[in-house]
Amino acid sequence: MPTRTIEKRKPYETYTRKNEPVLDKEVIDINIAVITGATSGLGREFCRLSAKHYPKLDEIWCIGRRVSGLPDLSPSGPKLRFFLLDLSKERDLELFRQSLEEQKKLHIKLLINGAGTGKYGAFETTELFALTDTVRINCEALTALTRICLPHMKPKSRIIQMCSGAAFFPQPDFAVYAASKAYVLAFSRALALELKERGISVTAVCPGPVDTPFLSRSRKGVKVPAYKKNAAVRPAPVAEKALRDAALGKELSIYGVPMNFLYFGCQILPTEFFARMTCYLNRKGDVNTNEKN
Repeated sequence: MPTRTIEKRKPYETYTRKNEPVLDKEVIDINIAVITGATSGLGREFCRLSAKHYPKLDEIWCIGRRVSGLPDLSPSGPKLRFFLLDLSKERDLELFRQSLEEQKKLHIKLLINGAGTGKYGAFETTELFALTDTVRINCEALTALTRICLPHMKPKSRIIQMCSGAAFFPQPDFAVYAASKAYVLAFSRALALELKERGISVTAVCPGPVDTPFLSRSRKGVKVPAYKKNAAVRPAPVAEKALRDAALGKELSIYGVPMNFLYFGCQILPTEFFARMTCYLNRKGDVNTNEKN
């Protein structure tokens, strides 16, 4: 297993392998992937799989709010460069923009906006800052990072935006999260059309429940309903399909038969039907949990 050393470079920390040659940024064209939320869940899987799908990458730039959870890559693979940043803060976004500008011949082959957050519960009783943080991370940070990275992208570059099946219809008790993902879906599809002439694809990834720490963390203190727990899929196949679909230039990546049925159902039936059904199933699970406690 490769070891990592920490190079003290303000305002971020870079994790590289020992005795690794330094690229001459003035001479060599550097091909990189930029991945947010890379230390857990789907973001971590994207980081691990990107090296396989894009073997010519020189570096993978990972952005996260904590150090723990970085994936181990093959010693023969791309360099892993980690930025300890909070993208909900304008200052950190600007610091990352400056880091890109420092590289004279940098080409972003792949951008994956994998960071996300959300809090389950009635809107009125959910902590205010948990709600606003959801909007900042899921919408504002994703939009800002996409805009920051675009000038460094060329034809055949790929953008993957982590969306959700929650974007398909309003979800009571998960209202802000679902609304934020609806924004990501609409933004991604519009941007895909804007960038088509440049040869840059944009893929919105819309999975259902995924078996990651987010599934339980978003419902802290509330048991995950049986229908979500039973439908949860492993993150690796979701990330694998997303990378394949992005390579094909698809605008949507939906993993699994149930979620594809749900998507097409939302094109036929009123979204209110699915919103009411979700509200019933969620609150039924809450009642059952309270009775057991």
